[in-house]
Amino acid sequence: MTSRPRKAEPRPRPRLYLITPPVADAAAFAGELGAALEGADVAAVLLRFAEGDERTQTNRIKTLAPAVQARDAALLSDGHARLAARAGADGANLTGIRDLIDALETLKPDRIAGCAGLETRHDAMLAAESGADYVMFGEPSDAGRPAFPAVLERIGWWAEVFELPCVGYAADADEAEALARAGADFVAVDFIWNDPRGAAAAAAEVAARLAAAEPVS
Repeated sequence: MTSRPRKAEPRPRPRLYLITPPVADAAAFAGELGAALEGADVAAVLLRFAEGDERTQTNRIKTLAPAVQARDAALLSDGHARLAARAGADGANLTGIRDLIDALETLKPDRIAGCAGLETRHDAMLAAESGADYVMFGEPSDAGRPAFPAVLERIGWWAEVFELPCVGYAADADEAEALARAGADFVAVDFIWNDPRGAAAAAAEVAARLAAAEPVS
């Protein structure tokens, strides 16, 4: 893991990382996803799956991956590293150190291995040392979601010390802007799918706020 140089260049402007709702009908969801990608600068899409067997999950990836990749974004599966590799996804987001380590042989060197579910600073550093391509902070889990001030603190610490990209999860547009100011490289959102204006308009607004956010000095 590499620490930030003392006179490091500023990090690039943060970009959107979309988290889908659990997808059952990929063909039906493709239009809404495509509209969101068309109207905003999106770096990655994390595909969450509804219940289904392996063949069904494979088909969901194969349906959505081309549209995402055609817009220069990465399609990541929520877990399921072997499935991601076989079905044409760009990588997977793993939860916890053990899942990350178990997935590395399958995903590396050609695909992305991200790591979420990192409860402590030590866990985050261990994920980076183990070979994660990014770490994620603040996402909900079965135990609930960390307090947002703690997420901001973790993002600020990571951005100041480490070169490895970090993703911050935002529950709304205000949180997204705050994460951008704190130093997040990517801001993960899933609230856009419930916006009454539509996901495309919501994604465009968040992307604009990320682009305008000035880092806290």
